[in-house]
Parts: sequence; structure tokens; C-alpha cells
Amino acid sequence: MPAPATTRPGAAAEHPLAGLFVPGGGQTLRWVTHQERELLLLEHPRFQAAFSRQGGQLLHFQPRGQRPWLWCASHWQRGGAIRGGVPVCWPWFGRHPSESGWPSHGWARLSDWELLDCTVDEQGVRLRWQLQLCDWQVTLEAELGDGMHLRLRSSHQDSEPCQLSHALHAYWRVSDVVRVTVLGLEGAHGHDLLRRAACQQRGALRVEDGCHRIFRRGGLLQLQDLAWQRSLSIHTHGAANSVVWHPGSRPLTDVGWSEALGFLSVQAACCAADSLTLQPGQEALLQLSAQLG
Repeated sequence: MPAPATTRPGAAAEHPLAGLFVPGGGQTLRWVTHQERELLLLEHPRFQAAFSRQGGQLLHFQPRGQRPWLWCASHWQRGGAIRGGVPVCWPWFGRHPSESGWPSHGWARLSDWELLDCTVDEQGVRLRWQLQLCDWQVTLEAELGDGMHLRLRSSHQDSEPCQLSHALHAYWRVSDVVRVTVLGLEGAHGHDLLRRAACQQRGALRVEDGCHRIFRRGGLLQLQDLAWQRSLSIHTHGAANSVVWHPGSRPLTDVGWSEALGFLSVQAACCAADSLTLQPGQEALLQLSAQLG
């Protein structure tokens, strides 16, 4: 990535959905249509946020007086998955193990979810989205205020055990991907998908030209962005894996090189060798939360 840090254009702070919000509009919740998707905009004294009905996907979260926490692509493929925010990868992660024609990362991010309920108080907003797919049911609970907390609950009504892999595939907004550091994975073992080999993290994780690693560790990570003088604590619960991904110089569909400099994907997941087997009546819970510091 040859451009000097002082001129790299990936550092723009405004979110591509910022123009949809109406200053002083007075509505906490408002539905709009953007790029042929239904979006729910949330305007709260503590934050701004946006969800897409497609995918039940949190696309934007910005506490007052701060830069956006989540990155989102400015252009979305017609009829395709929305790149950005926190896509729900479900009920499989990556390619389907046997059906090559089925979509990468499952059906959830391509399907319209139902908003079951939404409550607002002085502390923030709580929402519950649900998707029913054949014998499966998945619910996404979101609590937004000074921080963000997402809970993904999965169950099935089949009489036999079923396989599940899933992820909360967060795209975190950063000043410049090559200038940020991920702490908390020191010594963690995993698999490097770019090198197709086992790996062990030595020291803090930094991205130079691409990264796609599935670590066999969940828990607390820190995303440090010195240029923005910001440190985000990212907590995962129920996640056997932490996935770190950025395409580097490899092109992304409809995302320019400079735009892609503005994110790093740090995900909570149970995938690959750590996929789950759910017995009838058993529930899987995956959680992802973030706060400053």
C-alpha cells in the first residue's frame, strides 16, 4: 500500500448513511428506503444508528460526539448482501460444506427479518429481530446506548441433531487499516486462510497487505487506533473463534481501494473445526459487544 499516511484517503470520518438523518427531526425511529432496502434509522440523545431489514443488519452506530464505530460500503450490490456494519453469517460461515451453489455465509444476510419489538428509554434503545427459515429460528437482540451489544440466538425444531456455524461479522471503522493494532490474540493458535496453513499470533496483530485468520480464541480484544486516539474494547461471548479479515490490495466488488482502507473486520464466530452440533431443543448463543476503552 504505497500512499503515504498523510495523504491516504481512507480516513474520512463521515458514514455514508449520515445524510439520511434529519437534524432536529424529533423522531427516534424512522423507516426510509435507501438503495432499494428498507432501513430503520435511530436518532437517540446518546447515539445515531441504522438497521437494514435485509439481514436484520446493524449498518451504523455512532455515539454522540464520536466518530462512527462501524464501516459500511457506500454502494450496495442490487439484490446482494450489504457489505458493512455487522452482517449475520448464519446458518453457515464461509462456503456451504456440501452445496457449492448456495450463498457464502448463509441465507440470513440475504433475507428480510421481522422486527418483533423495540423499546426506547433514556439509556438507549433495545430491539429484537427474528428470522424463521425452515426448521430453524434465529433472533438478534440489540442494545444500543453508550456502547453496543448484540446477541444472536439460534434454535431448530428438527427431531435430529443439526450442524450450525455462525458469526457476527463486524466491520469496524478505522482511520487507516495499516495504522491500527489488535491486542488480545497474542499466542493464539488458528488457521491462516491466505497462506492455507496453521498459524500462531506473535505479539500484537497488524495488517500490512491482507489478513484472513481464524483464531481458536474468543473473549476480550482491543482495537487501537492511534491516529484517531481511540481504543475499542470488543467482547465476544459464546464464540470459540475470533476472525480477523481485511482484503489488503485484493479488490472487493463495488468497493474502491481507498474506501476499503477505512475498515478492519474483527468477528465473533463459531466456525470451521469449532462449528456446533445442536440437539433438538438446544439453543446456541453468540454475543458481540463494544465500548470505549
